[in-house]
Amino acid sequence: MAYKKIVMEPDKKIALVAHDHKKRDLVEWAKFNRDLLAHHKVYATGTTGLLLEKELKFPITKLQSGPLGGDQQIGAKIVEGEIDFLIFFWDPLEPQPHDPDVKALLRMAVVWNIPIACDRASADFIISSPLMDKPYTRLVPDYDTYRNRPIPVAETAPAAGKKT
Repeated sequence: MAYKKIVMEPDKKIALVAHDHKKRDLVEWAKFNRDLLAHHKVYATGTTGLLLEKELKFPITKLQSGPLGGDQQIGAKIVEGEIDFLIFFWDPLEPQPHDPDVKALLRMAVVWNIPIACDRASADFIISSPLMDKPYTRLVPDYDTYRNRPIPVAETAPAAGKKT
């Protein structure tokens, strides 16, 4: 497969998302890493964004709450190249009413080859990486072959009651 190169600038575009039972963990992590996060563009879903903005004292781009479409908004921003990486603290032991949206969000992060952290240890490794504050070129599969593939057209079935 061919690849395209996408350059992440030194100031990254970071999405912060947390399930209800993980919001406190994400806020505590973000407070600990406030100075590292401050010069980046930070996006967050609904309530998480409000909590982060209050605690961090810098602007957060707030989207809808996850169950109201915020996870899908983050996914769309990943596809459009508006998010460089995703910090998503989710609770593996708590069922979520919007689990399909969560799975779709994680899938988009993998499809577009952006770093993902789903727990504090992974988030610590990402935020402290020497790559955080310099340009980074990530490889993304060139999906043009997929987009331009021939699409078979199915023959339509005759209408009910009509003879062919």
